[in-house]
Amino acid sequence: MNEELTGDAAAAAARHARYGRLPERIRFEEMTQGVEAGPSDGMRASHDPNGAWKHYSCLALDLGL
Repeated sequence: MNEELTGDAAAAAARHARYGRLPERIRFEEMTQGVEAGPSDGMRASHDPNGAWKHYSCLALDLGL
């Protein structure tokens, strides 16, 4: 019985040594990155009615219902 307690205590000590404290706090400024946006070339934002079916997803259509 005493062996189990020392084993549990050793495991608890090892666990506490590894996970005992939280990592350092990261500031919001370090998590974000500013990127300058360029003018749009129009091709990416334009709507193509003939190619719109490529981006349409419907489970009933996929299953043939």
